[in-house]
Amino acid sequence: MSTDVRLLFISGSARKSSYNKKLARLGVAIAEANGIPATFLDLGDYPMPIYDGDLEAEVGPPDQARKLKHVMGLHTGIFFASPEYNSSISPLLKNAIDWVSRVREDDEEPLEVFRTRVFAIGAASPGALGGLRGLNAVRQVLELGVGALVLPEQFAVARAGDAFDEHGHLKDKDMQGKYKAQIQKLARAAHVLHG
Repeated sequence: MSTDVRLLFISGSARKSSYNKKLARLGVAIAEANGIPATFLDLGDYPMPIYDGDLEAEVGPPDQARKLKHVMGLHTGIFFASPEYNSSISPLLKNAIDWVSRVREDDEEPLEVFRTRVFAIGAASPGALGGLRGLNAVRQVLELGVGALVLPEQFAVARAGDAFDEHGHLKDKDMQGKYKAQIQKLARAAHVLHG
């Protein structure tokens, strides 16, 4: 695989004990164990105000949105691990996407950082569906909202409170294998797009 492939795993929750942080960190570990360079990103390290068009018109996008977009631009494939909030996308992740979508360099096409990368989505939830309902909203925002290419497969960890072992791996080895397969597919798709 091309050495240009680099994956970014972003959790849509900033909680210290977030299951989706565990899922994103596990994704990095799986990728690196398979020779794929990967990075974990905590959105809590990029605090931004709630998107406000008047604020944007007055002072432009916040510096943290520019920094986040820059990090996204350094990677060819991006995995969002998003919690389900009332059957939808987490406010933290939605706000980050909204702000990054407004950052544009002079020579860039609109939404270029979204339209020139491959995305994959997953969730971990205490519920029986593993956050699948929320992923529908994440997919809509990425595909319809910002024109991103999102893999059709999505990964969901149900009953997440008991799903991870003490090392951060999934206890269910079949589930861990499915996650590995999705990560490998993301890497292959990123290679095709950027190879």
